[in-house]
Amino acid sequence: MSDQSEVLALLADPASYEGRPSTVDRIDTHSASVFLAGPHAYKLKRAVRYTFLDFSTPERRRQSCEAEVRLNRRTAPDLYIGVTPVTREADGRLAIGGSGTPVDWLVLMRRFPQDQLLDRLALSGGISPELARRLADRIADFHAAAAPMPHRGGRAGMRDVVEDNSRALAAAAAVLDASTIEAVNTACAEAVARLGPALEARRAGGFVRQCHGDLHLRNIVLIDQVPTLFDAVEFNDTFACIDVWYDLAFLLMDLLGRSLASQANVVFNQYLLRTSDVGGLPLLPLFLGCRAAIRSKTSLASASLETDAARRLEYEARARDYLALAARLVVPASPRVVAIGGLSGSGKSTLAAHLAPLLGSPPGGVVLRSDVLRKALFHVAPEEHLGPEGYEPAVTREVYRALATRAGDVLGAGGSVVVDATFLSPEWREEVARVAARAGVPFTGLWLDVPPALMADRLSRRTRDASDATIDVLERQLKGDLGPIDWQRVDASAPIELLGARALAAVHGSAAPEPSPDSRRCPPPG
Repeated sequence: MSDQSEVLALLADPASYEGRPSTVDRIDTHSASVFLAGPHAYKLKRAVRYTFLDFSTPERRRQSCEAEVRLNRRTAPDLYIGVTPVTREADGRLAIGGSGTPVDWLVLMRRFPQDQLLDRLALSGGISPELARRLADRIADFHAAAAPMPHRGGRAGMRDVVEDNSRALAAAAAVLDASTIEAVNTACAEAVARLGPALEARRAGGFVRQCHGDLHLRNIVLIDQVPTLFDAVEFNDTFACIDVWYDLAFLLMDLLGRSLASQANVVFNQYLLRTSDVGGLPLLPLFLGCRAAIRSKTSLASASLETDAARRLEYEARARDYLALAARLVVPASPRVVAIGGLSGSGKSTLAAHLAPLLGSPPGGVVLRSDVLRKALFHVAPEEHLGPEGYEPAVTREVYRALATRAGDVLGAGGSVVVDATFLSPEWREEVARVAARAGVPFTGLWLDVPPALMADRLSRRTRDASDATIDVLERQLKGDLGPIDWQRVDASAPIELLGARALAAVHGSAAPEPSPDSRRCPPPG
């Protein structure tokens, strides 16, 4: 829309910056060019106009820069320094932050190590369960503080997303598979029609907020080991003022698309634990499918702008992969209940974490752990120790009643459930089975058998866990009367790969495959 070549040349020149850095690195996107110089990053909005953004004039770019700084200081106040002009000085030269007439505008940020971006960490296996939980906590806090936007989102907002995706994908039939395009577009349109009342109820209930809007791994960075969200959408409220679950769905889809299903399930479960927002679960297949379709659409847009033939083919292949992912994610799977019981140290929580990503609709089942719920009843952190008052018989009965209630709530929202508890009493085992029966979904009860010495060893090595069980607790359990156990018994002394295969086979009623030689050498679950 206007010539920025002189501004780009200025920003590419190390002599333009205070301290004269030895190099200037440049990163280009469809809407901006970022220059990394010394300790700072300088972001120039490109003079472009698309259907969804307009940076065609310096004044529009100034307004967008100011909005970007304001919105991103919500989550990354130390990264966003402010807005600075590119000025035309009296001698005709351009300067960064000079005293002359502004001709363009920059977002000024503190530079951070690129290897701390979460998309880079994902490539190296650096997104641990602990980091995934901390990330979910940060997002939950951000959403809780975000301003409600009741005039946005809802049925109309998602209908617009689906229709825009449908037009873009349909126009790409020469590159994408036509039958997959039709399947995705039809499934998304039918979901919006079916879920319209729920989408409207969410909007009216305050769940449409001024969110991030572009919440994928490349827009999250570790700063002093804290997951920091940045580069939120400032240029289009339609993209940013959305349901909180639709915001989170971008991150979940990104993890799933990178074959990080376990990490996606951890983020999903921790976010749900923090928010108790079960009402968004029926919408998640639609939200995930739309996010993957958007990535297919943007990959096609990048391919159309690419002059290098190999890179263009790479973008087109990526578009096909995202479209296939959308087709998988948008169709809800049938829910079920899996209950995992056994004495303390038998590996219930390890198996629950292993199974949860594999059950129901992506990102998997909701894990309900009695130890975590017990701590929540006393308003303490999961790792905080409870005294004897937390384990009185009346408290334990309340814990199991709460497990049954929450399982019923998740099933009512179309989610699958993994219930992780000792289930020492036949009454508790019967109750969880009744929850599944009332919901009309399949139920599998798994009982983990482990030699006492191995359970004791695991308990002795346990640190920072929600369970307060000790070897003394285990010894009392071993002497107790468990009553008849009619659940499927599984040898849980095996490595987690073999244990998980056996458990999954029991859930689906099939034979478990033998593990690979490498998996036999894996340590047992703790």
